[in-house]
Amino acid sequence: MTTLRVGRLWLAGLMVALIGLVLVPGASAAPDRAVFSGGSDQVITVYAPSAGAVVAELTAWERNADGTWQVFAGPVPADVGAEGIGAANEFSTRTPAGVFPLSQAFGRQPAPETAMPYFQSDRRDWWDANPLSPTYNTHVRQDASPGGNSENLYAAGPLYDYAVAIGYNAARVPGLGSAMFLHVTDGTTTEGCVDIDRDTLTSLLGWLDPAKNPVIEIAVGA
Repeated sequence: MTTLRVGRLWLAGLMVALIGLVLVPGASAAPDRAVFSGGSDQVITVYAPSAGAVVAELTAWERNADGTWQVFAGPVPADVGAEGIGAANEFSTRTPAGVFPLSQAFGRQPAPETAMPYFQSDRRDWWDANPLSPTYNTHVRQDASPGGNSENLYAAGPLYDYAVAIGYNAARVPGLGSAMFLHVTDGTTTEGCVDIDRDTLTSLLGWLDPAKNPVIEIAVGA
């Protein structure tokens, strides 16, 4: 075997080893996005392999006291919108890309052990998805629907047994999109939300801490 061939084989082996290191994160592997150098100490990442993919990978990360990051949960499969991830609006089934706060939880079931603000929904709980409404993209309590595509948070069924509101369109720009949640999966695509298995979601509810400014990052790529 020539010296040149030996060199090529050695280089190929080195590349395989390096690829293995990249693809297999350690317990304290650090996320590499700019947001993680900010003020959030709990970050849930939702990464899809392409803009049109309808299944992504969700991982929950926490920053240690020494500044390193550790995986709390995941990676687990996460269903996203039927139109994938990207620019969302009220009339699409696309999950919005970006970094959004997580500050409110709710569900049809009694509150699990969680530090998050949580309300148990009934038939008077709605998420206003009517762009013409003054309470657009907020939780309201009333008997009748606010109109448009507003969702009854109880009638939606087991999907909303447990959920966390994703702080998308916090400025409530009419038509830009509303009612984006991290909720329980039914095994299918969503209308713009992110859904995961029930056990992981209840575990996340027990972990999320408003004092750590939790956020969710939804993006294409890994």
